[in-house]
Amino acid sequence: MAYDFSKLKVNIKETEEWLTRELSGVRTGRATPTLLDSVMPEAYGIRTPLRDLASVSIEDTRTLRIVPWDRSIVKAIEKGITEADLGVGIATDDQGMRVTFPELTSERREQLSKIAGDKTEQAKVTLRSHRTDALKMLDAAGKAGGMGKDEAARLKIEIQKLIDAGNESLANILDKKETEIAQ
Repeated sequence: MAYDFSKLKVNIKETEEWLTRELSGVRTGRATPTLLDSVMPEAYGIRTPLRDLASVSIEDTRTLRIVPWDRSIVKAIEKGITEADLGVGIATDDQGMRVTFPELTSERREQLSKIAGDKTEQAKVTLRSHRTDALKMLDAAGKAGGMGKDEAARLKIEIQKLIDAGNESLANILDKKETEIAQ
């Protein structure tokens, strides 16, 4: 009986993608539009993602330019950025606003590395959960018959190899982010 690893592989890939998305919101030494993804200004009576209200572009390594599509919501966007507590400076002008990220201190870099490590640990916990689910499915298939003990043991090793590869991928994602934070 052949065991289908496709669900486990998809779950591992989704976990890697989740970590990549989460870490894209962790600030590095450079300003990027994804740093403002968590900003949800209250515009038109509802909280709306900033990317749906304005264009965000990179002006220089530490500055982002925000150009709202509707000038009447500039104050709401400014308030949303302030509420997001990103530790940035906001300057409003006739084109929109400029968001300036301060230079990262060594203390702040350590905090950001810790945040990145915590998110990676969450992803590892998720991988362990996926491994547990896969092993339960394997045990259920073994009890249903059609699989010998040797085959079940071989498949458990295969599952562990997939999880190990996933953990290695998560570690590589974290290493890359920590390098970006350190620059």
